[in-house]
Amino acid sequence: MVATELLNTLYVTRTEARLGVEHDALVVRVGDERPQRFPLARIESVVLFGPIVISPSLIARCASEGRTIVILDRNGRFQARIEGPLTGSVMLRRKQHEMLNDRVRVSLLARNLVAGKLQNSRRMLLRAARDQSDSDVQAALRMSAGQLAAGIEQIVGVTDLDTLRGFEGQGANAYFSAYARLFGSAQDFEFVNRSRRPPRDPVNAVLSFGYALLTTQCRTALETVGLDPQVGYLHALRAGRPALALDLMEEFRSFVVDRLVVRLFNRRQLSHGDFDSFPGGAVRLNDRGRRTMLTEWQRQTERDFDHVLAQRQVSYGLLPQLQARILSRFVRGDLEAYVPALVRG
Repeated sequence: MVATELLNTLYVTRTEARLGVEHDALVVRVGDERPQRFPLARIESVVLFGPIVISPSLIARCASEGRTIVILDRNGRFQARIEGPLTGSVMLRRKQHEMLNDRVRVSLLARNLVAGKLQNSRRMLLRAARDQSDSDVQAALRMSAGQLAAGIEQIVGVTDLDTLRGFEGQGANAYFSAYARLFGSAQDFEFVNRSRRPPRDPVNAVLSFGYALLTTQCRTALETVGLDPQVGYLHALRAGRPALALDLMEEFRSFVVDRLVVRLFNRRQLSHGDFDSFPGGAVRLNDRGRRTMLTEWQRQTERDFDHVLAQRQVSYGLLPQLQARILSRFVRGDLEAYVPALVRG
């Protein structure tokens, strides 16, 4: 598939694609393959991954009719946005800023973000427990999953952001205490707890690198839909901090980054030679380790995720883009609540 339409946005991922317009249809061509046609009336924006050719006539048509064209590089980093003189971005960002003063909507969004994170973390532990043969490890994983389930119940109706952040922190502690038990075949890599700034062991080094990649994806996705990644709701506003990108990434952490890190170590795709140690105890991936991580990261982006709201399978690489668009609709007031992406079972 060259192009995919999701929630009125057309995503084009094949770099050899050529886009044009015929009458009232956007046409995507790749060599001698059968062209794909999409009615322009159904398309709100176009997102291109990599150096994709787009005709001047299509650019002019989209600009004149208020459609945005977003250009990303092959890794999904934001490069440019093409839009006409009239665009919803300014009004969307105005609503985004105004929402900071709406305690009800902010707390509703923050609760759903935290609930999404806790639920996905819980399901990851339960799935890992099913795959375990050690009954003690199974029991420990299920106990932590139970603590996360209790946390989800506790945040119902909570409107104070500091209280929500406290429950989120408690859930993270319960989760990472169990996460250490997932490295069954990688016993030579010890993971005790989460350490940041700096990471102090190889597992934490890979987690931090993965979270940095995910933050970039989320930031790009927010810029793509016209939201300001600096203006968040769950994470406190701070100069230079992409608070909204950090908000958005919470629901993805466990099944996008954490599961990949477990797989890399348990399959012994990473060794001690992939890390460098520094004075003060910091541990970082070296060039070889980063290449391994990025290769597996790219492979994961091509995997499918069963998205309930979109009612179809969506690649992992497009998930942040899709969730950013859902978030923008909530900010505009088109949706009553933000719906996080939840893994099944």
